Amino acid sequence: MNEVEALREELERLRQERDALQAELRGRLAQINDLSRELAETNSGVVALYAELDDSAAELRNVSELKSRFLSYMSHEFRTPLGSIRSISRILLDRMDGPLTDEQEKQMRFIQGSAEELTDMVNDLLDLAKIDAGRISISPQWFEMMDLFAALRGMFKPLLTNEAVTLIFEEPIDVPRVYTDDKKLSQILRNFIANALKFTQKGEVRVSAQYRASGWVTFAVADTGIGIAKEHQGALFQDFVQLDSPIQKRFRGSGLGLALSKRLAELLGGSVVVESELGRGSTFSAVIPVHFTANRLPTAGEIQMATRTQD
Repeated sequence: MNEVEALREELERLRQERDALQAELRGRLAQINDLSRELAETNSGVVALYAELDDSAAELRNVSELKSRFLSYMSHEFRTPLGSIRSISRILLDRMDGPLTDEQEKQMRFIQGSAEELTDMVNDLLDLAKIDAGRISISPQWFEMMDLFAALRGMFKPLLTNEAVTLIFEEPIDVPRVYTDDKKLSQILRNFIANALKFTQKGEVRVSAQYRASGWVTFAVADTGIGIAKEHQGALFQDFVQLDSPIQKRFRGSGLGLALSKRLAELLGGSVVVESELGRGSTFSAVIPVHFTANRLPTAGEIQMATRTQD
């Protein structure tokens, strides 16, 4: 009798454990069903988000295409009359149609300068638009620093109208041949030099190239001009940025040259750096790898190493 009672108690205990396990299983199944519903809702949300992102991407591509078309059209429509204005002003300033009074010459030079600034702005806008649209290709080749500096020296020689400012190209010592797009690099340096000459009233603008053992070349343009306050330096390479200074108001540009230089340097796998002190001049540098490699950007450490002053 005791054994039968013990078996009944054991069966009852097992039955209770079974019921508890079934209840727990039903609870877990309910949780799984809830999680399944949440996952299905999340998947639906993700699918909707991807669809929205695809629509946004398509819209951005359309906007970019429209922007490129507009700028191309604007370029054609602007360049033709600007070219005519520059040609006519040059003819008049050369006295091919007769003499000019001092006031007439002053006004014609103002017209010529304004037309040249507008032409530069149109060209910069087009280059920026091409970069944004991924339509600028890099054509690297080997070249010597002396050849690059000689071309820049010849280009700026006719533009040195201020006798109080000297443009100096340092001889690149121990700088190897560089494999990159020399035309893009030249464009960067032209923007740096033009800005330096514009905002330097006396002293010098010095262009140099230094090779770093880490495999980078630092191209620097240092001037003794107005300098740039610390709080303004962070925005220098943004589109349409101009400094608020008396000289800046006298010599207004497009505000695109430095932004374009930054984008071009990045296309070459490099970067740009500025060091400046208000009233004591500025140094703009382009840090470029000796050998161009597609989709290669320098690290912060590499930039620091490439731009630090050599002993």
